[in-house]
Amino acid sequence: MALMFLSLGKFAFRFRWLVLLASGLYLVLAVVWGSGVFGVLTTGGLAPETAEVSRANDLLEKHFGHRPGDPDVIVVFDDESDRRTVDDPGFASQVQEALSALPSSRVMSVVSYWTPGLTPEQRAKLVSPNRHATYAVLTLHGSDETARMTAYEEIQQRITAGDGIATYLGGGLTSLYELQREASANLATANAISLPILLVLLVLFYRGLVAALIPVTLGIFVIVGSLVMLRLLTGFTEISIFALEIVVLIGLGLAVDYGLFIVSRFREELKRESGDVEAAVIATTATAGRTVAISGLTVISGLSALFLFPQPISHSFAFGGISVVLLNIVAAVFLLPAVLAILGHRVNAGRIPLPRFGRVRAGPTDGGWAWLARVVGRWPAVSLVLGVLALLIAAAPLLDLQPGLTNHRYLPLDSHSQIVARYTGSEFPQHGPAGMALDVAVRGSVDRESLETFLTRLRELPGAAAARVHLTDPVLTWIKVDYRGEADDPGPLQLVREVRATQPPAGATVLVGGYGGAAISLDSSASTLAALPGALGFIAVVTLILLALAFRSVWVPIKAVLCAFLSLAASLGIVVWAFQQGGLAGLLDFQVVGTTDVWTLGLIVTIAFGLVTDYEMFLVSRIREAYLATGDNRRAVAIGLQQTGSIITRAAILMIVVLATMGLTAGSLFLITFGIGMTLSVVIDATIVRSIIVPAAMQLLGSANWWAPRPLGWLSDRLGLSEGGSIERASDPSALSGSAAHSPVVGE
Repeated sequence: MALMFLSLGKFAFRFRWLVLLASGLYLVLAVVWGSGVFGVLTTGGLAPETAEVSRANDLLEKHFGHRPGDPDVIVVFDDESDRRTVDDPGFASQVQEALSALPSSRVMSVVSYWTPGLTPEQRAKLVSPNRHATYAVLTLHGSDETARMTAYEEIQQRITAGDGIATYLGGGLTSLYELQREASANLATANAISLPILLVLLVLFYRGLVAALIPVTLGIFVIVGSLVMLRLLTGFTEISIFALEIVVLIGLGLAVDYGLFIVSRFREELKRESGDVEAAVIATTATAGRTVAISGLTVISGLSALFLFPQPISHSFAFGGISVVLLNIVAAVFLLPAVLAILGHRVNAGRIPLPRFGRVRAGPTDGGWAWLARVVGRWPAVSLVLGVLALLIAAAPLLDLQPGLTNHRYLPLDSHSQIVARYTGSEFPQHGPAGMALDVAVRGSVDRESLETFLTRLRELPGAAAARVHLTDPVLTWIKVDYRGEADDPGPLQLVREVRATQPPAGATVLVGGYGGAAISLDSSASTLAALPGALGFIAVVTLILLALAFRSVWVPIKAVLCAFLSLAASLGIVVWAFQQGGLAGLLDFQVVGTTDVWTLGLIVTIAFGLVTDYEMFLVSRIREAYLATGDNRRAVAIGLQQTGSIITRAAILMIVVLATMGLTAGSLFLITFGIGMTLSVVIDATIVRSIIVPAAMQLLGSANWWAPRPLGWLSDRLGLSEGGSIERASDPSALSGSAAHSPVVGE
């Protein structure tokens, strides 16, 4: 066994009470200090910092003092009786009183139908044709989005016009606030549902209460403990509130899976070591603990690729995800062995007389997984072709990918953001203060004639409804170019390209920006797609190196990376079919947007890559053990598939519960897409890839699976990552065969 993990097992057993005490103190720290993280999480970081849209927005905001793009807040007032109009003194006084009551410390400006100095044309754009509804536009104080969100949270409960007038809030900050609220509410709901389900499933799997409680308790420890990690991170970088749910999701899913693998291996080792608790703890840490650690490093490699994406929120997700995975690894190789050392044989206490679900039989040639191994082993080429073909068919909808932007349309239909969007899109005249427009920054001294010529060019562009000067001074001019349609519709996206291609005034430079509009949609999608090849390449290289050192093999890592990418392509193809094309709209009850936020797909790929590689690692580890013991590749594949089939299926079920619960309970289409996309990646990998493609490929490769140049083996041994030594106790083929009766059976 690898010396490092042997030492960790000895340490965990010898200092088990000290490890438990330190973990308890850490938990107290998390509750007392870590819980303060909720007050310092941010809401920004969605736009690529170096993209033209961000440079334009920063320039206009710093120069003119307020934010370009969507209004901060749009407040719609609608007479519920349909009898009063804006001309009615009672209606007017109620609305004006509601707006005048807003604190000036939070609200910079208010533009409404009754604002003095407006022209008749400007007033007409603020009222519906039947004059029963009107809206006001609010600009809030705040140096950045987080500060403006603080102001919004203070005023949003105070805006009401009283009885008889329905009041709805929309605009950029409202959309962000509601997305944030959906994420927070979904986090609590998903955990409240998933934790009891996980406990019930673990009781069914283990047929014992104590063993079932350990993975769930580990999951709770990681969830609470992650608060400390996030609080520490906020000291030197911004952490998005949207990262919190992903951190908790990864933390809980991995903790339960790792707990399942380690507890199951401990019970197996306890039986094999004739009840010697110390030997069982050491052996468990050196085998399952080692595999868990390498698995965690693989997940970290995927998360690290998020640093290559241009959006700051991606870096926030990376920091948070990496920290919680590291916490999982530490808990799995230190805390969990210490707990098992304290429990000893009591890990089997609290036995519950339940049926033996999927119990593995004593011999390596019995059972459903052994049958599957024989089928795949008999026709490996056919199995491989059919498996790959199935994944390619599933991936086909990716060819119809239409990049888009997460905005108000990703919220439930009854959300205020959606209601206000319907009002401004159909009830009110177009191209008013709440209309869609590009924000064009013309930098440089421009004379009146040159500016008019430039405006004429912009007005003549297809898709441009109007072009007007919004603000100007001797060094910078802010132009608004109105358009109709959603931010990610083809027409507005093409308009952004054409405005950027339009010849600017002599001696001036032009930047096109705007929060929440077509410019950010175009630049965000383009930046993500440009970063994606580098991110995938980084994940592939790091994973190849890590697995090559872990398995002392060249072909096993190459196969693992290819399988992972193929599996993820299939998952994303189904996501495009389900959400962009509306294949699951009836079942999941969401509004079909017609586009896909490619940043969400990138997030799924980078996080899911490590998870889908997990199960293959556990399978290949057992196959390698069997191969080193028997020297028979075909038999090793059959034994490995049989020994891991049951436990990997159980681990996948637990992970699916965590992921699917988040997706099915979410109200935001972003969270639904992410949760279901992650669920699909696990389902596909745990079935088609792990059960058919991997065994078939390893049968075809034969002994070439384990070929490696001598320097690779030497480096692997020096780093302590190779599992070659860990197989010494299984060098007797009969011993390995006997172990098949216990290794995958979590219910012994």
